[in-house]
Amino acid sequence: MTIDQFRKMALEIPTAIERSHMNHPDFRVTGKIFASLGVPDRNWGMVKLTPGQQRAFIKKAPKIFKPCSGAWGRQGATNVYLAIADPNIVRTALDAAAKNVTSRTKTKR
Repeated sequence: MTIDQFRKMALEIPTAIERSHMNHPDFRVTGKIFASLGVPDRNWGMVKLTPGQQRAFIKKAPKIFKPCSGAWGRQGATNVYLAIADPNIVRTALDAAAKNVTSRTKTKR
């Protein structure tokens, strides 16, 4: 999977927009980041999963998914190794991440 494929998939999510945070492209719904590119380097994407979702994706595809470093990773932020990523599983992860952000926003209202 390429950066452009990840970007296209992220932007296919209804209401998703691309912005930038800390000099990295990110993808948002309801103003909240659900995915980004380029962290830790251009070979990786990131999706904001729950810790339980993160464990499930890592168990299913341990060479593609890994926790981000530090507290973000412990909270579910998950790196996606693009070079070997299967588009179907990445689509599923992006959809889950977007739903997570949307449901958190609704819960706060």
